[in-house]
Amino acid sequence: MKSRQLLFASLLLTQAACGVDFDLLITNAQIADGSGAPLVKGRIAVKAGKIVAVGKIEGTADSVIDAGGKVVAPGFIDVHTHSEDICQNPVAENFLRMGVTTIITGNCGNSRTDVAKFFQEIVEAKVALNVVTLIGHNSVRKEGMGGIFIRAPDEAQLTTMKAIVDQAMKDGAVGLSTGLIYVPGSFAKTDEIIALAKVAAAHDGIYVSHMRHETVKIFDALDEFIRVVREAGIRGEVSHIKLSGPTAWGKAGEVLAMLEKARAEGLKITHDQYAYTASSTGLRQLIPDSALEGVREDYLARIADPKQKAEIIAQMAEIRDRQGRKDYGYAVIAKFKTDPALNGKTIPEAAKIVRGAGTLEDQIELILDIEARGGAGAVFHGMDEKDLQTFMKHPLTMIASDGGPRRLGEDVPHPRSYGNNARVLSRYVRELKLLSIEEAVRRMTSLPAQTFRLKDRGQLKAGAFADIVIFDPAKASDPSTFNDPHHYAEGFSDVIVNGGVVIRDGKLTEVRSGGPLRKHHEADLPGGL
Repeated sequence: MKSRQLLFASLLLTQAACGVDFDLLITNAQIADGSGAPLVKGRIAVKAGKIVAVGKIEGTADSVIDAGGKVVAPGFIDVHTHSEDICQNPVAENFLRMGVTTIITGNCGNSRTDVAKFFQEIVEAKVALNVVTLIGHNSVRKEGMGGIFIRAPDEAQLTTMKAIVDQAMKDGAVGLSTGLIYVPGSFAKTDEIIALAKVAAAHDGIYVSHMRHETVKIFDALDEFIRVVREAGIRGEVSHIKLSGPTAWGKAGEVLAMLEKARAEGLKITHDQYAYTASSTGLRQLIPDSALEGVREDYLARIADPKQKAEIIAQMAEIRDRQGRKDYGYAVIAKFKTDPALNGKTIPEAAKIVRGAGTLEDQIELILDIEARGGAGAVFHGMDEKDLQTFMKHPLTMIASDGGPRRLGEDVPHPRSYGNNARVLSRYVRELKLLSIEEAVRRMTSLPAQTFRLKDRGQLKAGAFADIVIFDPAKASDPSTFNDPHHYAEGFSDVIVNGGVVIRDGKLTEVRSGGPLRKHHEADLPGGL
C-alpha cells in the first residue's frame, strides 16, 4: 500500500514539474502539513479534488491563491458535533469560517438511525462540508425498545438494537456513541453497552462515549469506559474530556494517569476537548433521570404529585451537594422556544422574571416548569481553566466543538460553535503558547483522521483529498462570546473542501463540494490508531 502511494506521489510530482495544468495552485504558503512537522515554505497543487503535489511546483493552473505567507493546513476535522440537522443548514458557515471542513456527528448517543437515508439527504441538500456519523446508543435504544424505560432490553429487543447498529456500520457509520448522562442511555447497564460495542468492533468501528459521570464520580465512569473498550475489543474515545463542578476540580492529572495505564495495557484510547470552561446541553440534566422515564405525561404526573415532587427536589439537592454548588447560578438558558425572552438569562435571573424572586426554591420550580413546557437548552459554567489546560497538553487530545450548525442571531448558544478552533489558535497557541501551531494543527487534522479511519484526509500530501484551510496565525480569533455569541471566527481567508473553494478571500462562494464520508479500515490508512 505504501509503495503504491509513493509511486503515485512520484508520478504526480513528475507531471507537475513538467508543467501539467492544475485546477488550483496555492502559492507563498507556510505549510503545516498536519503531521506535526515544522512549517515549511512551498506550494500546493490541486487537480480533480485531490492534492497532486506539495513543495516546489512549476506549472499553470485554472485558479491561483496567493497565501501571502499565511499558514496553509489541512481542513480541520471536528470530531464531536451535534449536526443531525445539517440538511436544514447545509452551508454550516459557522464551521467553515473557523477552518472546519469535516464534522463528525451522532455524538453523545443521539444520531440518525437510518444512516443510508441520512447520507442520501446530505447529498441531496448539497452540504458544503464533509459529514461523518456515529450511530447513537440512545437513539438505538429508543427505537429498539419502543420507548424510554428504566430496565434492560429483553432478548428480542437487544437483537433488534444489535441489528440497527450492524446496519448503520454497514452503511458507513464510523462507530457507536453513548451519552450515559442522558435518558434513556443512563438506564442502560454496562453489559448492554458492551454487546452493542462488539457489533461496532466487528466493523472496525470506534466506541465514543460521553461517560456516565464527569463530576467527582468520574473515576467510576472511567472504570466503565475502560471495561467496555477492553471487553468489546474496540478502540475508545472519551468525549469532551472535562471535570465538572468544584468538587472535581484539580483531578485532571489523575484522569490522564488512569487513561495512560489503560493504554499501557494495550487499549487504544484517545480523547477530545473544547476550549471553554462551560458546557452546554439540555436544562433537564438538572432533573433526576428517574423523573424523566416514559413520556411527557409521566413527568407531568410526577411533578403534580406532592410526594413524588418532594423526592425529585431532594435528589436535585443531593446532586448539588455532590458537585459543591449552592444554587443554579452557573446555568444560563440558551434556547427556550416557549419563552425566548429568557434566553441568555441565568436561572436566578430567569426565576426573578417569571416568579418574582430568585431564591433556590424559585430556581427549582422554574427548572421543573421549563421541562414541563417543552424543555430548554442551557450553558453550564462548571469547569476550571487549569484542568482544561492539563487536558489540552496531552498529545492524544483532539480539538472538538461539541457544537452544531448555527444561524446568526438565533437563540443564545454556546460560542464554541463559532469559535472553538480559532480560540485554540489564538488563546492556547498564540497567547499562552501551550501548543505550537504545528501541534495544534495535528490535533485538528491527522490525529482525527487516523482515529476515525478517514482515508486520505487530515494531511497535505499527494493523493490526499484537497481539504485545505488558509489562516493568518497573527489574526486568528474568536469574537464570539457567551453574552454575544453570533460572530464568525476571524483570520481564516480561504477554505477548500474536496478541491472546491467554498470561502475565497474571506467571502463565501456558491461552491458546495462536501458530502458524506464513510469509515475505512486500518489497513487502508497509514499510521492508523
